[in-house]
Amino acid sequence: MSNKKLLQAAAGTAAAGGGSLYAEDVFSTYLWAGNSTAGRVIVNDIDVSGEGGLVWIKDRTGYSGTGDAHSLFTTTQGANKTLLTNETSAEDTVGTDVFQAFNSNGFTVGSHGRTNENNRDYVSWTFRKAEKFFDVVTYTGNGSATNNVSHNLGDVPGFIVVKRTDGDGNWCVAAGDSSGNYKQLTLNNTGQSFLSTAKSNIADSSIFNAGYIGTNFDGSANASGGSYVAYLFASDAGGFGDDGSENIIKCGSYTGNATKGLQVNCGFEPQLIITKRTDTSGHGWMMYDTMRGFVSLDDSQGGGKQLLANSNSAEAEDQRYGPTSTGFELKSTGASVNASGGNYIYIAIRRPMKTPTEGTEVFTPNSYTGNSTADRILTSSNNPVDLGIVKKSGSPGGDWLWSDRLRGAGSTLYSNYTQAEGTGSTNYITGFDLQNGIEVGSHNAVNASGGGYISHMFTRAPGFMDVVAYTGTGSTHTEAHNLGVAPELIIIKKRDTTRSWIIYSKSIPINQYLTMPSPTAAATFSMWNDTAPTSSVFSIGTDGSVNASAGTYISYLFATVAGVSKVGSYTGTGADLNVDCGFTAGARFVLIKRTDDTGDWFVWDSASGIVAGNDPYVKFNTSDPYVSSADFVDPLASGFTVTSSAPAALNASSGTYIFLAIS
Repeated sequence: MSNKKLLQAAAGTAAAGGGSLYAEDVFSTYLWAGNSTAGRVIVNDIDVSGEGGLVWIKDRTGYSGTGDAHSLFTTTQGANKTLLTNETSAEDTVGTDVFQAFNSNGFTVGSHGRTNENNRDYVSWTFRKAEKFFDVVTYTGNGSATNNVSHNLGDVPGFIVVKRTDGDGNWCVAAGDSSGNYKQLTLNNTGQSFLSTAKSNIADSSIFNAGYIGTNFDGSANASGGSYVAYLFASDAGGFGDDGSENIIKCGSYTGNATKGLQVNCGFEPQLIITKRTDTSGHGWMMYDTMRGFVSLDDSQGGGKQLLANSNSAEAEDQRYGPTSTGFELKSTGASVNASGGNYIYIAIRRPMKTPTEGTEVFTPNSYTGNSTADRILTSSNNPVDLGIVKKSGSPGGDWLWSDRLRGAGSTLYSNYTQAEGTGSTNYITGFDLQNGIEVGSHNAVNASGGGYISHMFTRAPGFMDVVAYTGTGSTHTEAHNLGVAPELIIIKKRDTTRSWIIYSKSIPINQYLTMPSPTAAATFSMWNDTAPTSSVFSIGTDGSVNASAGTYISYLFATVAGVSKVGSYTGTGADLNVDCGFTAGARFVLIKRTDDTGDWFVWDSASGIVAGNDPYVKFNTSDPYVSSADFVDPLASGFTVTSSAPAALNASSGTYIFLAIS
């Protein structure tokens, strides 16, 4: 058992031990590139074989723009049975070349085009059975208006999908609202709701009435003697997180207003949304997830990736929605998502929510030599990567390129410049749609043949790091975040125009701030509205660098997690100074900035070398190459040591400094 699992078990948070469950215990979006290998094991850490559930697989690429069907496999029907959401056909019996097994940590596929053919890309969504989240049951139809089918959801279903398995039939959907009323649609087409008025009393916390659903679908859900499978999704039911009170799934609705920026509040930041317009036909079931590209860019910029549950079409670039810290935002005024007065339903599933226990779960430094290859993969121990920072480390140096999953690959900021975000940078950081790493292009800034480079890859996790994209209002206000604790370091950059990077630190007065690329001491101004951040929000003033009306911003939030990260400060001595971070095997990343006087943003990492001797260092705020001829820091099991040979920018007697260290 890993250290992570041992710690969770000791704390009573390991799902296998009967303790708390988290979103990542019961749901996974997993991507892979097909290789035509029979018996390929997909490890997503979801116990499907032991707990039961659904594996939904879709070919993203296909041939000539047409992919294979959405293929659904459930433990109730067996690994050799599949249903296709974009077709009305009966259950299909497939061979092991398509799907082989449900496992305790994922599933096994074959070499078929539906699941694992060479030169095709795939996505899977795995739903594990769990109270307050998801259940799948089978039943026999009775042809009457009443056929109460038992389920184990432990709450009133927010969304029910029924499919006949022994014959043709529509995918029958009953989509609930907050009042317990259900609209009825079909998942396999673009039709509108069958009911002009939503129907109540279809389901409760232990049964649903397949008979009633059937009477509105011409027997498709309850023909006498017919065999059926039903998928049930909870909504706002709690049951998850450290204390078992947090929601991880929301089945809801909203009304369009034909204005970009309409916000839908789910109570959490989603990693997957499925949406459908209900009051008129012609609009499909749209699926977005953060692994493939569910980003905060405006729809005119592209970058998002859409699949349609009712179609076998290949993945298309589309950005009609974007995630927020509390739900999602409408990026379009199109009829399919935001017509004035239009009615829409959605399913949203919360992003991962566990606090990390090891630094390797959330950070990987990577030193590499360029090879001029397009879409080169830089692997990481942490998966997935949410922030990638890449720099040319050798002479003559190069820019620091910052890109993140939330803004999408190709959206680049530079910590050694004040300039606006560059978009469409297809040769820089080119992809986040990997399980563990990032892709870079062939540009000299990231991958010239023979060049030396460094990448820093971070993963969002409660307590450690969060990323928040927001739009300024010009008035003081708060921005929600999902760090779960009060951030101790906040780095903000205005994306749409030239502005300095603005930095909050808990270790300087609340009316002060730091900047990049400027190396100056902390300046005084009310950037933070003279209000310390909390575990749920951070405050911003009216300065254009953080809050211009309609300005777009990205913020990176960091905090201390015992044994994983440390955000802190120290006072220089001029002599060797040990900085205790509470680690056991030293720091793999160290960022230091002097706050009471001029000082650059110095960075060390274990890929370049943190050793008892000369340690290569670089500065976030300059394009300079790494310097390897100085010994300014030394390794220390509990953190790091700032040496007596360090300059005043790192260790002047009585000088004040802030730092971020990662184990």
